[in-house]
Amino acid sequence: MRLKERLLYALLWSLSLLPWFVLYRISDLLTLIGFYGVKYRKKVVLDNLAIAFPEKTQTERNRIAWKFYRLLMDTLVESIKLITLSKKATQKKFTGDASVINEVMSKGRNLQVMAMHNFNWELVNHNISMQLTYPFIGVYMPIANPFFENLMRKIRTRYGTKLIRATKFREEFPAYKDIHHILALVADQSPGDPNNAFWYPFFGKLTPFVTGPERGARMNGTAVLFGHFYPVRRGHYTFDWKIVTENAAELPEGELTRMYVEFVEASIRKSPENYLWSHRRWKHAK
Repeated sequence: MRLKERLLYALLWSLSLLPWFVLYRISDLLTLIGFYGVKYRKKVVLDNLAIAFPEKTQTERNRIAWKFYRLLMDTLVESIKLITLSKKATQKKFTGDASVINEVMSKGRNLQVMAMHNFNWELVNHNISMQLTYPFIGVYMPIANPFFENLMRKIRTRYGTKLIRATKFREEFPAYKDIHHILALVADQSPGDPNNAFWYPFFGKLTPFVTGPERGARMNGTAVLFGHFYPVRRGHYTFDWKIVTENAAELPEGELTRMYVEFVEASIRKSPENYLWSHRRWKHAK
C-alpha cells in the first residue's frame, strides 16, 4: 500500500471510530452540499423522478430527492463505520430475519436472491451473511479505483460473504457452481446492450432489464427470492422477502423478469426515496 493510500485508510479508520451522532451530522452536511452545492447528479435524479412520478408536483419530487440524498449520504458514513463496527453493534442496526432463506436452502436447491438498489445494501449484506448457514455469494460491480475496490471487498467479506465481479462472472462463478449456495444479485442494472435485454413497462415506460439473472436461474433450476430492504428509522434497516418459485426452470421465458419488474416498482412506490435515483434508469429507448 502506497503512502497516500495508507494515509487515506488511516483517515477513514479514524472517522469510523466517531460516534453515530457525529457521523450523522456529517451526513447532514454532505446532504446539503450534494443537494444545494455540487448538486451531485441532481438533474439525473430529478429527471428520473419526473418519469416515475409525473402525477406529483415539482415540490413533491424535490422532497423525495432530498430524502434520497440523505439516505445516500447516510449509506456513505455507515459504510465507513463498518470498517471498525463490532458484530454486536452491526446486528443492532438490522431487524430482518433471514431464516426463510435457510429454510428454502434446506430443500436441496440453490437459491438466487434478486434484490434492487435500496439502502443500505452494505449493512444488509453484513447482517444476512451472519444469519446464513450456507455460502452467500454476492455479485457486484467493481470500483475503478483500486484502493476503494480493495477496501470495499474487505468490508463486504468481513462476515463470510463471497464476492464475484459482475464483469468477470463467467470466469469466477464456476468455482461455486457445484457448491450448495445462495447467489445474490442486484438485478435492476441497466443492460450494456439494450438489444440483448428483456423489455417491460416500468413506471409506464418500456425499460430494458438484464437477462442474465433470469437465464441463469432457469438454466440451473434454482429457487428464486425477491428482496426489498429499507430503513425503519434513521440508521436501522429491515427487509421484505418474496419466494417466487422453488424451481425457475418451470417458468416460461421472460416471466421471472416480468414479476421482478412488478416487485421493484411496487417496492419503490412504498418508499420512493429508497432507491438509487442517481443512476439513469431510462437511458435507452425501445
